[in-house]
Amino acid sequence: MPHPVELLELRSTRTALYELWLLALAGGLLGTFVVLRRIAFFAHAAGTATFPGSVLAQAASFSPRIAALGMALGYAGGVERAGRSGRDPGDAATGLLLVAALAGGVVLASDVFESSASVDRLLFGSAIGLGTADLAFSATAATLAALGVLLLGRAWTAVAFDPGGAPSLGLPAQRTDFALLALVGFSVVAALPAVGALLVTSIFVVPAAIARLFAGSVGSLVTIAVGIAALQGALGLYLSLWLDVPPGPAVAVVGASVYAVAALARTRA
Repeated sequence: MPHPVELLELRSTRTALYELWLLALAGGLLGTFVVLRRIAFFAHAAGTATFPGSVLAQAASFSPRIAALGMALGYAGGVERAGRSGRDPGDAATGLLLVAALAGGVVLASDVFESSASVDRLLFGSAIGLGTADLAFSATAATLAALGVLLLGRAWTAVAFDPGGAPSLGLPAQRTDFALLALVGFSVVAALPAVGALLVTSIFVVPAAIARLFAGSVGSLVTIAVGIAALQGALGLYLSLWLDVPPGPAVAVVGASVYAVAALARTRA
């Protein structure tokens, strides 16, 4: 097994680690409200919905990131509008969307454009090849997430705990809903190169779900979630390099394992 210090001497490893830590900040901050608002399925769907668009963009020599961003923000707008009009399609329709997006992307990549070699990278991410542009995009996502929590965290918390009473406090629930969904969508797109479209929930749901087992307040939930996400990212990256697997599955396995141990410890406490 290579020593961690030896791995950190590689520029690609340091870049991947910085990327995962930036994503940990965005994921921990926004993941807190994803868990409190019970929209984990949305975070997963937003990632998967970008997959066919990314395949099409690659085939057309267009920026996959711009295509993914357009699809993620469009999906966020559609979800917010459906909820506002009372025509929320629910989990069943979202599940159908996930199946259609995943199957459609695979068919396009393998049979239409014959680019199946890129499927693993799009679905599960890659620790190799991350660069300055990826860091800059993730830094932007982390900054926007921090600003969102500072400016709208009170409103998101109020809507999470008392959706019906939030408007009486003068909080624009509909606009804050869309802001949260849009920020999650933006951050999900930032996470695609590192963890892939299929496993973004490992950053935006799992750390906050673990933190909620122990946190006694929203503030502590945010702090613990960010810390867990950062540790999960570092351990997952090391595991992916050691086992020579994509970082997305490695980060997800670490997160799921920590959650299982934490939940078991919580039940026995």
